[in-house]
Amino acid sequence: MMLSRSAQGLYWMARYLERAAHLCRLMQLQVETLVDRPLREIHFGWNRVYSSMNQSPPAGTLEAFGSDDYTLADSYTLADHLTFEPMNPDSIWNCFACARENARQVRNYISAEMWLSLNMAYLRLQELNIQEIWKTTPESFYAGTAEEINTFTGVTDATMYRGDGWHFIQLGRYIERVQLSASVLLSQIDAREREDESFDADWANLLHVFHAFDAYVHTYSVVVHPGHVLDLIVTDEMLPGSVRRSLDMIGAVLSAIGPGPASRSSEEASELGASLCALVREGRNGVKAWHAALGRINVDSRTLHQCVTDAYFDYPLGTQTVH
Repeated sequence: MMLSRSAQGLYWMARYLERAAHLCRLMQLQVETLVDRPLREIHFGWNRVYSSMNQSPPAGTLEAFGSDDYTLADSYTLADHLTFEPMNPDSIWNCFACARENARQVRNYISAEMWLSLNMAYLRLQELNIQEIWKTTPESFYAGTAEEINTFTGVTDATMYRGDGWHFIQLGRYIERVQLSASVLLSQIDAREREDESFDADWANLLHVFHAFDAYVHTYSVVVHPGHVLDLIVTDEMLPGSVRRSLDMIGAVLSAIGPGPASRSSEEASELGASLCALVREGRNGVKAWHAALGRINVDSRTLHQCVTDAYFDYPLGTQTVH
């Protein structure tokens, strides 16, 4: 048995770290474009990052960041806002702070190695700022931070007891991953439709965000086709970061956890997860068809989170443990 507040802490710890890792991958690719890409592609990339995070830049719109003379300065400001701004709830700094605080509150459920790994990454981040990472190669900072999260995930896999605590970490990780995946894919499609032309490099970069470039080349070819990119990222059950694999894992975890105190919400969560799995298995023909399906995934995955919250965390008083 596990206290609901402990289950919630583990769930959110995993969500915050998954969010930070996703943003690190986006930011690594974005700052790499600053070296030799035209302004239009840089602007396209910032639009994708902010749109996928459902945020607005510090100036309110990206149109305020527009001239060649100030591209690097503007990118510096945007990177700072997404990386170190404590008032930005989704900044990398804030995600680490929230993940660590949740981990601190559930120390008795995580291994000593997990706490050490997360705490060391958090403390390293506290010593940095945008000026420090911008002096040399900021992409190295984002790659290194993503690697630290991967290390924490590996330490978790190697050291944590496979009880309810483990399952709630997995549940948080994969629900966050589905939401982030749907958002960034929708942002890519929407940005593509707004532009006069599509940037092949941006679709290739998207494959790197999902660690899917090698799998794409093996499955299709070196020619990047938007429809094939979406097919792979959404439907491939062998790809670790695919939407389908994440939804399959959510279904397996919900089955392992079993019904929560609010049984009806538990049933709704399982039914919604199964419905989304069926949706992605159907496949789609072309970018427009995927746009509609991803829109549903984006909405339903948030409803799924609410069902999980109602079933296991915020259920009516009277029952105080999650089985």
